[in-house]
Amino acid sequence: MMALVHSSFYVRNADGGLDSTPHTASAWGPEVQHGGPPSALLAGAVQALPEADGRVIGRITVELLGPIPVAPLTVSAQVVRPGRSVALAEAVLSAERPVARASVWLFPDAPSGLSAEQTVPAPGPAEADPRPFPPSWQSGYADATEWRWASGYVGIGRATAWIRPRVELVSGEPWSPIARLMTIVDSASGVSSALDPAEWGFLNTELTVHVLRPPVGEWICLDAKTTLSSGSVGLATSHVYDEQGLVARSAQALLMAKR
Repeated sequence: MMALVHSSFYVRNADGGLDSTPHTASAWGPEVQHGGPPSALLAGAVQALPEADGRVIGRITVELLGPIPVAPLTVSAQVVRPGRSVALAEAVLSAERPVARASVWLFPDAPSGLSAEQTVPAPGPAEADPRPFPPSWQSGYADATEWRWASGYVGIGRATAWIRPRVELVSGEPWSPIARLMTIVDSASGVSSALDPAEWGFLNTELTVHVLRPPVGEWICLDAKTTLSSGSVGLATSHVYDEQGLVARSAQALLMAKR
């Protein structure tokens, strides 16, 4: 595991925007961001809205409008469908032009009295396998996150991995549970990949996450599976856990192409 040059994925700049650090870089190149940190920024912008007070995110869909550059970004959010119980918000991430947007349903933050699913993949993060990535997977994001394998391993198909960030999302600002979740859950296609990124591209065009509850603790577990087809479309799905039980389910549409 390499030493970290920066302590965060982003740093706030004098203009109120966000400077991207090299830790945001994806497996596809040092100039293109992994989808996780930008998704966390979009979720955080919605959570900062006054209308989000007393509400939780029940579903978030992030549309990636193109490669997100490792460059200065701005993020904005608004409510597009207010309501007394549920509300629909949207957020936009820009790098001179819009590069990603999110559609977010907000639900009341109220207990239902129902029991939650308590099953957690084993082994947990303390006992899981901390094998490093193969060289073709090294990237800024991979170095800025810690991975431990409960089953399977990158490049062999369905797998289960515990992941946590090693840096802050924004320098000097604490993690929110949903930001941590969104930073990690976009990695489902990498956890469950059966293809070598040195030979194949499998970039997600979107990320949809149905959130049952905010996660607790540092570690997020992805029990992930990628389904391939004979065409250009793939699908990565995951069951998402913390150390107390199921917290979310995710899906990503993948563009499959020989590199």
